[in-house]
Amino acid sequence: MSATETAIASAEAHSAHNYHPLPVVVASAEGAWMTDVEGRRYLDLLAGYSALNFGHGNRRLIDAAKAQLERVTLTSRAFHHDRFADFCTELAALCGMEMVLPMNTGAEAVETAVKTARKWGYRVKGVPDGMAKIIVASDNFHGRTTTIISFSTDPEARADYGPYTPGFEIVPYGDLTALREAMTENTVAVLIEPIQGEAGVLVPPAGYLPGVRELTRERNVLFIADEIQSGLGRTGKTFALEHEGVVPDMYVLGKALGGGVVPVSAVVSSAEILGVFRPGEHGSTFGGNPLACAVALEVIAMLRTGEYQERAAELGDHLHRELGLLAGGGAVETVRGRGLWAGVDIAPALGTGREISERLMEERVLVKDTHGSTIRIAPPLVISKEDLDWGLDRLRTVLSA
Repeated sequence: MSATETAIASAEAHSAHNYHPLPVVVASAEGAWMTDVEGRRYLDLLAGYSALNFGHGNRRLIDAAKAQLERVTLTSRAFHHDRFADFCTELAALCGMEMVLPMNTGAEAVETAVKTARKWGYRVKGVPDGMAKIIVASDNFHGRTTTIISFSTDPEARADYGPYTPGFEIVPYGDLTALREAMTENTVAVLIEPIQGEAGVLVPPAGYLPGVRELTRERNVLFIADEIQSGLGRTGKTFALEHEGVVPDMYVLGKALGGGVVPVSAVVSSAEILGVFRPGEHGSTFGGNPLACAVALEVIAMLRTGEYQERAAELGDHLHRELGLLAGGGAVETVRGRGLWAGVDIAPALGTGREISERLMEERVLVKDTHGSTIRIAPPLVISKEDLDWGLDRLRTVLSA
């Protein structure tokens, strides 16, 4: 067997089959390119679901990690360390907020946001104990914990994991009327993605996000924005909500915050909201560890320049123009997205999203499918226009075959 076949056979034999990866085995990567165990190079148009916004092996981030590795990597929150205060201060400033509660994975951050909203509801809003409700949107993706999948509408994510956690109400994404009707005096938060990534890069109707902000403010309800995929430069702004001039009560961040080097996530909010926590009520051994803080601080410094947001905006305009030319021609039905992020609905007659992804892999381009015939395109923000065009040419080749 080839090196690829051997590695995949071993993985299939010794790992749970909770993923269905494309049959490529990556051995090294740099920038927007990955090289497999056979020495073949592939253009990465997925960027780890936005975890690799700054590309593979970004020198600034690797240097920051190496420098911290030589000093101290973990203290636990039992002690202070010398990178923690700077991380919290700088991330709060980037978000225009006051306080940070650091975690590791996106799902942990969402769980933290849920716990924060409920605690705020009981201690500040005065909701009766055990009665707090959080409203979410259909087709959401916020993670994989048992609580989070309890408010998922995806059968694959949800099936066979019951009993499910109560306290959530699901309304259609983009429907302000349904949101208004679902709110009660016990509603403590609305949790939504400004752009739904896993659902196929769904952008809500114009005016929806400002409407959510207005409704939540009127009803004394927290607006929690899950910007784990959409935030930190992906859409051409630091946060996707900025496109509509909206500031939430709470940001949930992850993925790109760790620069593709270490998992870093955080909930960022006001002192009033995050101030509901008292020592011992919530925590994480690795949350806010020195290595994570060192890398995330470099990410924040890179974002402060605005160059990555500007690059995502400019290349994103180009990406959507080129993809728009494919729409309506028979091969592509719809293109959605913002910045360097696109969901492309392929005509079912051409194949499923998985099949199109496999054909693109043969052309040395890596993307990921979702929901039948949709493929997602989200290259690292550092990709060159020439490489992006090369990848789009390969897409045209596959669609015209």
